[in-house]
Amino acid sequence: MAKKIFEIEGMTCASCANAVERVTRKLEGVVESNVNLATEKLTISYDPDLVRVLDIKNAIEKAGYRAVDEEVSVDTDKERKENEIKSLWHRFVISAIFTIPLFYISMGHMMGAPLPDFIEPMVNPLNFAIAQLLLTIPVMITGLKFYTIGFKTLFKRSPNMDSLIAVSTSAAFIYGLYATYRIYMGEADYAMSLYYESVAVILTLITLGNYMEALSKGKSSDAIKKLMGLQPKTALVIKDGKETEISIDEVEVGDVIIVKPGEKIPVDGEVVEGLTSVDESMLTGESIPVEKHVGDSVVGASINKNGSIKYKATKVGKDTALAQIVKLVEDAQGSKAPIARLADIISGYFVPIVMVLAVLSGLGWYFIGGESLTFSLTIFISVLVIACPCALGLATPTAIMVGTGKGAENGVLIKSGTALETTHQIETIVFDKTGTITEGKPRVTDIIVADWISENELLQLAASAEKGSEHPLGEAIVNDAEKKDLRLMDSDSFEAIPGHGIKVAIGGRTLLAGNKKLMNDKKISLENLEEDSNRLAEEGKTPMYIAIDNRIAGIIAVADTVKESSSKAIESLHNMGIKVAMITGDNRKTAEAIARQVNIDIVLADVLPEDKANEVKKLQDKGKKVAMVGDGINDAPALAQADIGIAIGSGTDVAMESADIVLMRSDLMDVPTAIQLSKSTIRNIKQNLFWAFAYNTLGIPVAMGLLHIFGGPLLNPMIAAGAMSLSSVSVVSNALRLKRFKPIR
Repeated sequence: MAKKIFEIEGMTCASCANAVERVTRKLEGVVESNVNLATEKLTISYDPDLVRVLDIKNAIEKAGYRAVDEEVSVDTDKERKENEIKSLWHRFVISAIFTIPLFYISMGHMMGAPLPDFIEPMVNPLNFAIAQLLLTIPVMITGLKFYTIGFKTLFKRSPNMDSLIAVSTSAAFIYGLYATYRIYMGEADYAMSLYYESVAVILTLITLGNYMEALSKGKSSDAIKKLMGLQPKTALVIKDGKETEISIDEVEVGDVIIVKPGEKIPVDGEVVEGLTSVDESMLTGESIPVEKHVGDSVVGASINKNGSIKYKATKVGKDTALAQIVKLVEDAQGSKAPIARLADIISGYFVPIVMVLAVLSGLGWYFIGGESLTFSLTIFISVLVIACPCALGLATPTAIMVGTGKGAENGVLIKSGTALETTHQIETIVFDKTGTITEGKPRVTDIIVADWISENELLQLAASAEKGSEHPLGEAIVNDAEKKDLRLMDSDSFEAIPGHGIKVAIGGRTLLAGNKKLMNDKKISLENLEEDSNRLAEEGKTPMYIAIDNRIAGIIAVADTVKESSSKAIESLHNMGIKVAMITGDNRKTAEAIARQVNIDIVLADVLPEDKANEVKKLQDKGKKVAMVGDGINDAPALAQADIGIAIGSGTDVAMESADIVLMRSDLMDVPTAIQLSKSTIRNIKQNLFWAFAYNTLGIPVAMGLLHIFGGPLLNPMIAAGAMSLSSVSVVSNALRLKRFKPIR
């Protein structure tokens, strides 16, 4: 399967987005097609063997829109958006220049405002009508886009908001021309119902609404612009022994780059010369600079604080950490939350239904209500103008954009709209122990030996066996042996026994190192070490049993300190009403000792790596929404099994790939932050959808004359236009309130 993002030109409302989705989903080979109205982008997954990119573009063009390949340049994208905002402002100013005098001429005399005799309606009605006509035409020319897009989509049988505006203002303008003709024929009464001012005011107010909406939508994507703008534009590279400044796009893997104090690091790499400290807060949110020595990795866009370094580029372009983060956020902003489905279904039928209602209500008042043609036309125009599918279409994507952007600012990367929505429903969170609740940097605390071997000999043999292992407990044993200057021996053979330990041939002896299960499986008696083993486990230490030639030789106890944030994070989750479980391969006594320190509710101990996903499933089978928090390769199946997988940012690429949320700072306080952010975003979406539905539910009946039946007022088309514009702006403004979200600390 291939995945591609297109920028869609010509969209103005949710009906447009719906039309683009509909035509692309009909293509053979297209699996998924989602349009984000707020970003004006289409994210499409398709089988390249069945459908070509050209076919997708042609289908979109036939629907009345244009698909262009996604802009890769931040500056180009920013410039395009700024030009669009400037264009809308210029259109509004030009429209206002003609609309203000037009409104004065048409309405001023009703409020006693003076008019020159040559355009006074009682003195010279024809000049009065022609003056209004001449002022209306420039406004319609300025708003030509409404007509070109509106009628184009109408004729292609996928009408949108522009179609409503085009049909309503065209009807009003044609009636104005008819009234002007009747005045010319001597019927001066028609001067009181020309409708030219309605055309101009509607077009001007909607242009102003579009301008305000574009401004607000620009603010909703501020977070991603900030991220994309972090990377420097150039890099100082050593080429042929000389320092050469080149564009960031020209940097290749293997290039040696010089970074001086105060400069940004251009791309990801590994330090080859120098010592410095680097501010990585843009990536991790952690303000304390990190010391970097030769061999340490550095991340593009972080800031070199106090020393010059040379480093070798290891990842460039789209492979850098920053580019990957930007892609994650963009993918999330381009995805849809399940809550948006109802709005999508309604907006798909919305415009045609509104057109039918407008025609029926206009004809109903004329034929059944016995009202004048002018009255019926007012009803027809008001219904078309007040209906606003924009508010419906913007309700969900704007909130998701701001929510995911705010998460990224705080080191919480939410990978999809579905993940954002599901997170607030979590009832149980399962934490992996090592490296998640604990630091993942265990140290040797106790060495207990049988009476036939010394401590140093046992440690030397165990460390020699473990030097081929990547397990944190093995690393702790090797580090302790190195501190004591013990010479490590080479092993003759090495066999990892998953979930149990290792079997190693070394110095002519067979050594087994692992947990109690390994000893039981190999039928090795613990002899008089059983009591010590239990005591160590109760103290929260992990006992590693060492057997030599099938005889117990001793126990090396390793302890892993609990992270400072673990207890506070779990307390915050308890305050939210969420149960917390801990899963580990450690024995139950050790696990329960750790659990007591941080107030864990459920302890899942002695769990083999391959069984972690099954333990998560057991919790799900009880009807619970479960999240899994982990950092290792062996956590990946459980992360994928959980309703929401949360990967610690310092963990493996596999774990991060399997997860729905990535915590860049490795701070467990970001788990409650992610849940709170989800709750705030979903609450915001529900508010937006409520007001969008309520606006249309109340506005359309009022425009149809419901209040007038009971002696109330009739809705003026100009007020309807103002209300329609404000509805979209209010939805986007409400979404922007999420920018005030503060992480839990």
